[in-house]
Amino acid sequence: MLELLTETSAAAVQDGGASLANAAIGAGLAAVGAGIGIGLIGGAAGLGIARQPEAAGEIKGNALLFAVLVEGAAIIAIVVAILFWIKQASPPPTAG
Repeated sequence: MLELLTETSAAAVQDGGASLANAAIGAGLAAVGAGIGIGLIGGAAGLGIARQPEAAGEIKGNALLFAVLVEGAAIIAIVVAILFWIKQASPPPTAG
């Protein structure tokens, strides 16, 4: 049984399966991190507006700016994960 698992995992690494798994983990962590960041920003903005309702417009603007920055970082991380996967999954160039 152990030999079968070893052969299967070795074949997956040769076929680029490990790079796909690593890219999926990287993209997933980026998405989870962005979700946590957006949640923290929204919660802090809600508390700030509750404490100072007269500053609601400024707080909303700042919260939106920070949310966009968090999402931008997440998109960049997902693109980098996909690029790593494409680089690892493509066969090496032949000299000929």
